[in-house]
Amino acid sequence: QVQLVESGGGLVQAGDSLKLTCAASGRTFSRYSMGWFRQAPGKEREFVVGISRSGGVTSYADSVKGRFTISRDNAENTVYLQMNSLKAEDTAVYYCAARSGAVSSISVDYNYWGQGTQVTVSS
Repeated sequence: QVQLVESGGGLVQAGDSLKLTCAASGRTFSRYSMGWFRQAPGKEREFVVGISRSGGVTSYADSVKGRFTISRDNAENTVYLQMNSLKAEDTAVYYCAARSGAVSSISVDYNYWGQGTQVTVSS
């Protein structure tokens, strides 16, 4: 069992940067691949980025490649999402998720979810 708490969301201008943090409880954090998903109003939840248990493998949605960077600190039970060059279309609730298998871009593959943090980018 792992509990996830996201933080770092907010209101920013287009072109700005924001760093999201996902803090996980428990001593088995390193056993989980982690992912960030987002959901905009009226849209389905979509994959943003994922990172393997060791951090050695990452996978990005095409829409964020070159702008977003995921990282993790297993000693601190934390995963980060650095978001640069933000666009209005990045506006969404961002969710952190964990799964015991390999990195996946499919939301139903993830067993644990945080409550989400709102990111709003004004143009």
